[in-house]
Amino acid sequence: MRDLWDSFVKFFVSLQLTVVLLALSIILIFAATLDQVHLGVWAVQEKYFRTFFVLWNVKGFPVPVFPGGYFIGGLLLLNLVTAHVCRFKLSWKKSGILLTHAGLILLLVGELLTGLWQEEFQMRLDEGQTRNYAESYRANELAIVNATDPNWDEVVAVPEKRLASDEPLQHAKLPFRVMTRAYYPNATVQMRDQLANAPAAPATRDIGARLALFPMAVTYKQDERNFPAAVIELVGPEGSLGTWLVSTMLIEPQTFDYAGKTWRLALRFKRNYQPYSLTLLKFSHDRYPGTDIPKNFSSKIHLRTADGGTDRDVLIYMNNPLRFAGRTFYQAGFDNNDRTTVLQVVRNPSWLLPYVACAMMGLGLVLQFGLHLLGFFAKRRQTT
Repeated sequence: MRDLWDSFVKFFVSLQLTVVLLALSIILIFAATLDQVHLGVWAVQEKYFRTFFVLWNVKGFPVPVFPGGYFIGGLLLLNLVTAHVCRFKLSWKKSGILLTHAGLILLLVGELLTGLWQEEFQMRLDEGQTRNYAESYRANELAIVNATDPNWDEVVAVPEKRLASDEPLQHAKLPFRVMTRAYYPNATVQMRDQLANAPAAPATRDIGARLALFPMAVTYKQDERNFPAAVIELVGPEGSLGTWLVSTMLIEPQTFDYAGKTWRLALRFKRNYQPYSLTLLKFSHDRYPGTDIPKNFSSKIHLRTADGGTDRDVLIYMNNPLRFAGRTFYQAGFDNNDRTTVLQVVRNPSWLLPYVACAMMGLGLVLQFGLHLLGFFAKRRQTT
């Protein structure tokens, strides 16, 4: 057992392992860069870096073909920590190296936490509009709303992954089952009366009976988004209530009555509600005089919490975001002839770690080179 333990430690502290892992990381980055043309930034991160193995689809089965970012990064972290414990001794002469490596360890841990915790949403606000939620750019949900009471809504939100499965959904707050008859990760809809040879309607209720559905290829481009659609059937104790076509392209929810209550049905971008609201007072799109070159984008926002503890105006513009309650609001874009602002909402509890890690590494390098420089001057004086 002692020999086995020594071999285990020797493997993880070896410099050869460090070189091999760095070489693998270079190959991984190179392959991800090439594949980014086809998949886009977000899909590449999930496929290559935020996984233990890169998977290829071989005849419908995922096959691991290369170590992923979590695997390589985890071994690098273990290699670095083990080498410090077994080889390095605490001393003033090695303080710079220890501080630099500690910063590198913190940087690796920070990237792991960012991948696990970071969330990104968008908030679109028209001038004068108030919202207390942001919407995901990639995740979607089926919202089934009990809108009987005029003062509040009771919402059952079904995640897109659950909606895409074939299993019936029965929720305690719903008097019917939800069954997915067809699901499309990206599709467009058109009115059937505007088409010469319109296909059969995909649904029997509401606007779905007047629409035509056309599946489309899934897009991975950063400046494009998918618009999923689904055909769902609601089944009560007495039988089927009909089928509905839901799509993120349909702006207004579909309404129906059942069991003495009013229900709304919509496939929408996933919402993230907060105990505060933002109101767009004014959006400004400044240009350089005499040209159409943008000079500045800014949004004057009124921020108010539910308890009234915060009630103030905030100006958000490029490189000057709003940081509040663990979220950062960036000025990301505009729409609707400069009457709508688009804010990027980011939640990243570990956002400070990369800055601290880089500062530690920089200070460690300065300290290490400074100690060597002082030692060199001391030896030179002795020689003289």
